[in-house]
Amino acid sequence: MTLSLSRRLVVCALLAGGSFSLFSSTAQAFDLAEQGKLTVAFTGDMPGSGWQDGKLIGYDGEIMQKVAEKLGLQVQPALMEWSGTIASVEASRVDVMLGTMGWTEKRTQIMSLSEPIHYFKNGIMQSSKTNWDKLSDLEGKKVGTITGFSFVPELKKISGLELSLYDTSDAAVRDLIAGRIDAVIGDPPVVSYAIKQNPDWNMHFLAFTDTSPDFPLLTGLGQVVYGFNKKNDDLRQKVDGIIAEMWKTCEMKAIGERYGLSADVWYTPAGENFRAGVDRAADYKLPSCAAGG
Repeated sequence: MTLSLSRRLVVCALLAGGSFSLFSSTAQAFDLAEQGKLTVAFTGDMPGSGWQDGKLIGYDGEIMQKVAEKLGLQVQPALMEWSGTIASVEASRVDVMLGTMGWTEKRTQIMSLSEPIHYFKNGIMQSSKTNWDKLSDLEGKKVGTITGFSFVPELKKISGLELSLYDTSDAAVRDLIAGRIDAVIGDPPVVSYAIKQNPDWNMHFLAFTDTSPDFPLLTGLGQVVYGFNKKNDDLRQKVDGIIAEMWKTCEMKAIGERYGLSADVWYTPAGENFRAGVDRAADYKLPSCAAGG
């Protein structure tokens, strides 16, 4: 499978001690896990993140690589399962985590979260023989998702849904292809990328058409962010400044197009802004890249 192969390539690159780029020694003295380096926890699930030729790749990864270079820091890669990324940030073993992580109010209580790098709508990965796009379509179905995903409690509220939790996206997809489960609710960019790379799976992804206040994480506007240790909020603010500039120039979209994220939906916030008054000011506006930018 493509996803597991991409992770194996990442591991091989790390074990091979791929060359690192050396950046300016004028980096600000942040409180880092290792001085002079930005230690980044990532999952290796494309199109979000990967490691190639001594650099982070993927949509999340390429943006973070550019951020590190602008900060004058050398990227120190820390490949791990999704379930370990947030805990590693909390324990200060890494400086930042990425992996198409969605913003949630609960996560603001344990981490300092960056500005969004793109937006998304959750949905259902399923056989091309079905066209499920509502929460009610999942009633009585066997559904897989990833341990630690924010919307797991909401999935458990769906009537008759039999939920299976997996450590990795590729494990969940394997069971879907084998018919052991009926659907996968995963990171939209990850599953969309996997489907595009593997047409023989005969799978497709449909975003939820529901907009339910009882299921805000499943049906609301998703914001992909980076997570920092709260004691490193100064680092997060510096990163946010760089991200803001990338939005202004539409560099976000230029990077996204390299990984199949070309539609305006990824770069235009459409839905309620849950962050205003939570971890941002009450008058906070979400960034966007205008169509055609």
